[in-house]
Amino acid sequence: MAIANFFDKAALGASQILNGIDAESLADRLQDITVAIAFDSAAIASSEGRLTLEMSVSLLSRFYPQLYLRPLDERARKHVAELTGIAIAINPDIELVDHPEASTFFLVVGSSKICDAGEVPQIYLGSDKWIVRVSNAGPVGSNDSNNPFGAGAAACLGVANIFRWVFRDTLELAELDEELTLSLFDFEVNAQAPWNPEIVPAEIGELHLVGVGAIGNATVWALARTTDLSGVLHLIDQEQVDLTNLQRYALATQEDVDRFKVERAAAEFNGSQIKAVPHKQKWGQYQREHQNWHLGRVAVAVDNAEDRRAVQASLPRRVTNSWTQTGDLGISRHDSFGNDPCLACLYFPEEGGKNLDEIVAAAIGLPEANMEIRALLQNNTPVGRQMIERIARALSVPVEPLLRFADQPLHTFYTQAICGGIVMKLGGKIGAHVQSAEVPMAFQSVMAGIMLAAELIADACKSRQTPLTTTSRIDLLHPMRGYINRPEVKLPSGLCLCQDQDYVEAYRAKYDLSHSQFHDLFTDPALPGGDSGCDNY
Repeated sequence: MAIANFFDKAALGASQILNGIDAESLADRLQDITVAIAFDSAAIASSEGRLTLEMSVSLLSRFYPQLYLRPLDERARKHVAELTGIAIAINPDIELVDHPEASTFFLVVGSSKICDAGEVPQIYLGSDKWIVRVSNAGPVGSNDSNNPFGAGAAACLGVANIFRWVFRDTLELAELDEELTLSLFDFEVNAQAPWNPEIVPAEIGELHLVGVGAIGNATVWALARTTDLSGVLHLIDQEQVDLTNLQRYALATQEDVDRFKVERAAAEFNGSQIKAVPHKQKWGQYQREHQNWHLGRVAVAVDNAEDRRAVQASLPRRVTNSWTQTGDLGISRHDSFGNDPCLACLYFPEEGGKNLDEIVAAAIGLPEANMEIRALLQNNTPVGRQMIERIARALSVPVEPLLRFADQPLHTFYTQAICGGIVMKLGGKIGAHVQSAEVPMAFQSVMAGIMLAAELIADACKSRQTPLTTTSRIDLLHPMRGYINRPEVKLPSGLCLCQDQDYVEAYRAKYDLSHSQFHDLFTDPALPGGDSGCDNY
């Protein structure tokens, strides 16, 4: 079967949603699924329609081994080669079928209705600038604009609907979205008259994106496809693209393996008015080397709480954060340090929370060897054959496929063998050992990244008439209903950075804000933030 060479990681992500399904069972399930992507000349004539198709093919190719690209007219037929190229660059072994009777689900972009699908379910995707449109009844159309946010998010929602349908026997409340509109400008669902401003030429200033992983990839994808932007974008990440990253990195193809993530991301801005500056280092190292203390806006796309707290401790003027986690994904806004909940409030360490050595020890099945694991991690020394054999026995998997990690640091073994899905492929029950190593599905990570990019541009354009709450949260594993925007509160204990008067005074001095200016700045209705609310996460 034409599964991708990074399928183990895709299976790991799915297993955490689907009650621990193993890679072999998942592959067997997917061999009977062929997603048909149908599109017409209206989709191709629209910039947003083309972006929805591009992202839909990218997302589907990272999980499903078979696709059917179905052009609905002659002009659409000429676009098949481009979409084929996207799919093959991600999974060279993908099977692109050409017989409609094999289709098990239709994803449709354009103005045409599929009339010969019979009982095969359909989801129609479209967008209008900031607005996502989804229907299971008929075409919704795509606008032709310089705004990619609704278009990219439409692809995420469409692929999420397919996932829910394929695994409807395992997921709870996994119905398809029926008639849905979602605004990425104010995150209102099914609004009667959603505010949908144009993106005017905007200066993003000097923006820092910390983390160019799965969420950061999607943020870059969206920013690079937004015209009329100028400024400097600092890309900060020390890692290289690993083969398993193709499971959910929107920019990554087979050719990008071993390339530095920031260099791959910077290439997206070639020829644009945004100057992308790659920094192959972690945030702390960047801060030490560049002595850049005045940080106008920092976008946070890292995957752990410790790094998020470190960013907040550097006191940027404004912070915008994005996440994926069990149960939801979303963004948080932190524009009012000292007044509203800061990023550290939302990621303050819980009493009794596990350290990395405890997490790794549990993941490799050796919780009793915590001190030994701590030493290996701190010293960055090779795992060694004896430890590999102990891990294999603890996880009840054959040792031979793991021996190649004997000369590698333990952290490398953890990220590649455990988080990368190798142990799962060997029959190890990852779900029983790893609750913390969450591996989202591609449509979840990409949605979070597009939301982050949309938030940055909405702020740069200063188009919002009213501020939004601290967080906006979405659950793509269920039909979208109710409210997305949610307020948060500061840390009840009073121990957070934004509740420390020394930090608050340092922030005011750093940006030359008097007490009155500080208040005026953060009650300006043109700026997001400024809410009171209920609960933390």
